[in-house]
Amino acid sequence: MSFPPVKSVKSVVIPATMRAVVYRGANDLRLETVPVPAIQRGELLVKVAVCGVCPTDIKKIQHGDLPPPRIFGHETAGVIVKIGPGPSKFRVGDRVALHHHVPCLKCHYCRHHAFAQCPQYKRTGITAGFEPAGGGYAEYVRVMRFVLPGVVKIPARNTFAEGAMIEPVNTVLKGVNRLGLQPGDTALVIGQGPIGLMFTKILRLRGITVLATDLMDSRLKLGRQWGATAAFRADAPNLAQKLQKAAPCLDAAIIAVPSQAAVLQAMDLVRGSGKILLFAHTHRNAQSLLPLASGKLTNSLTQPSQLPLDLSAICALEKDLLGSYSSDFTLQDEVARLIFSRKLDIRPLITHQFPLAETAAAVALASAPAANSLKVVVISL
Repeated sequence: MSFPPVKSVKSVVIPATMRAVVYRGANDLRLETVPVPAIQRGELLVKVAVCGVCPTDIKKIQHGDLPPPRIFGHETAGVIVKIGPGPSKFRVGDRVALHHHVPCLKCHYCRHHAFAQCPQYKRTGITAGFEPAGGGYAEYVRVMRFVLPGVVKIPARNTFAEGAMIEPVNTVLKGVNRLGLQPGDTALVIGQGPIGLMFTKILRLRGITVLATDLMDSRLKLGRQWGATAAFRADAPNLAQKLQKAAPCLDAAIIAVPSQAAVLQAMDLVRGSGKILLFAHTHRNAQSLLPLASGKLTNSLTQPSQLPLDLSAICALEKDLLGSYSSDFTLQDEVARLIFSRKLDIRPLITHQFPLAETAAAVALASAPAANSLKVVVISL
């Protein structure tokens, strides 16, 4: 994928207004003209080149979880066009990948390496206006001082799209680290979309044997290309037998799709002391409906004997049910090396690009992917 060259920013006149895609309510995205955000001392103004469409933002847009107006988009890369007063390690003209969450590294959560729970981390430090929400679906963004440590310069040979992928790759690497697997272990990656494929590749780079499942045959083929030893349809009636034949002992399962059934399946498949990683269950306040023996549905925890999840698997069999959410700031340098060296070449993942004016269409495709679609990005240059 190629992108238009960037004009010399030394001669760029920053306009007073810009185009941005504003969230006005559930499934309501509008292309509007808004002020270019003003920056303060030490902050950056970045002209956006590329912003990826992330499932987390899709859920917020589709479910109307947050009050409007907001400008979403947080997988962002672009060019610095202005720097606020004061010393800075950056220069106008630097091509950069942005990181909208940076922890304080001092609080209780940071001391326990639970960065995503840090109060500072939960603040969004990049905005195109309104309540800060990432701002990548706009022509310019303001980068606040507290997230500057997460800004990464993009080498000359690499694309803006590669820079925009630093944040999602970081989240995947964090998840892999949470599992603590050893070379020679075996893992199942459920879902071979962009995130699942990155899990498959990074696990293989670490010497893990990977099995993969998905509902699309095209993605099963990609799973094998990205390092899966075997890949099976997730709806196959004899799936458990096929997986057990391919790998009699599973040490871990990664749930890269928001499926309750996949979690229960994974709990059954992993061996004692195995680990199940929830990665895609990010929709807040969504209670899983668990079937009762009667066939009715409930979200109550008052009848534990009728829940399909066998809690002795966690206690007596010592299976770990883990969660991994968002990124790990301390992995930024490692992630940048992985991407920019192209040891993890993410370029084939990016299958569709939309102009800023068609952001709603980009979100629609990413939320209901076609057989030939993987990572969808929005282009602002």
